[in-house]
Amino acid sequence: MLDQNNVFQTLRDHGVTYFTGVPDSYLNGFCNYALLHCGDRNVIAANEGNAVGIAAGHYFATKEIPLVYMQNSGMGNTINPLASLADRDVYAVPMLLLIGWRGQGNTEPNHPQHKLQGEITPGLLDVMHIPYTILEDDDRKFSETVERAVTYCKETRGIYALIAPKGVMADPDKPNNVDDVYPMSREEAIEVILDHMPEVTVYSATTGRATRELFFLREKRGETKARDFLNVGSMGHCSSVALGIALSRPERHVVALDGDSAAMMHMGAMTMVSKVQAPNFLHVVLNNGAHESVGGQPSAGHLVDFTKAAEACGYATVGHAVTTKEELIEAISQLKDCGKAAFIDCRIHKGLTRKLPPIIFDHRAAIDELIDDLNG
Repeated sequence: MLDQNNVFQTLRDHGVTYFTGVPDSYLNGFCNYALLHCGDRNVIAANEGNAVGIAAGHYFATKEIPLVYMQNSGMGNTINPLASLADRDVYAVPMLLLIGWRGQGNTEPNHPQHKLQGEITPGLLDVMHIPYTILEDDDRKFSETVERAVTYCKETRGIYALIAPKGVMADPDKPNNVDDVYPMSREEAIEVILDHMPEVTVYSATTGRATRELFFLREKRGETKARDFLNVGSMGHCSSVALGIALSRPERHVVALDGDSAAMMHMGAMTMVSKVQAPNFLHVVLNNGAHESVGGQPSAGHLVDFTKAAEACGYATVGHAVTTKEELIEAISQLKDCGKAAFIDCRIHKGLTRKLPPIIFDHRAAIDELIDDLNG
């Protein structure tokens, strides 16, 4: 990994001291350094497009070149603001993009959700006429690259991207940061839900730890995985998939096991229940106030009143967040057959209850099992 002291000193030397973006495991060395040392000049955004907008506003207000960080899976969220706001033919907003390159080459053969994104990462930048450099684990070359990139941004009022392959900006040791703010873990909360929903309930689990924990809970409990949709990519969309299933199979209970960061990434999806009838849909946000899968950086999860937001969007709720197993059981009892789409903000603590390996499975076989179950 690049020396992060040198990384940030080099950026400071060239006037880049404002950072915003969405944390990424391939950038966890960079993200954690920014979190510890940059204070309010590091803004963790709801999604990557949000970060580009924040960066643009910062430039308008200060004329300083900002840096936007993201995993390459989030590049899609940036395309609209990069092409129609920041482009040189529109408002000409100079900025650096730091992009973690998941799926480069054959670096993640067990994670096909990164394969196509890895293949098209440089091409997306080419299509948008954004020059880039693929970073190496070499401090001298990094300094030279930043000098060249910032010079380009200043001279052209353009955008320059820095692509970080595996190991260049990431500390290989991700700590398991456990807190005791709330008594339940995510795994415990998922197990309570499994125990208190009908056996044939369909589950849509969000990107990150929720998918992994649901997968291994099924194995521990000796249960079928045929009713589970593991949303291993497309962060922020597991509740939309769940709603689509619920609308098409009104006789089945459908539960979205969402995360706070994922739910906030595309929070507009919550408004859909005001337009449609989905009484079989239960949306649970497993809210630990953190981007746990990529290093534990804080989210706004524990600062936002999800329950009030959900009520305003048309969900039934119990009127407050739940924080214990007993409260979660009572909420499920009240809401699972309440006659309308329902929502639970389930407050949990950070950290893992046990060390789990990555999930390795045949994605096509798994989705075909779910399709057969839904259409059988």
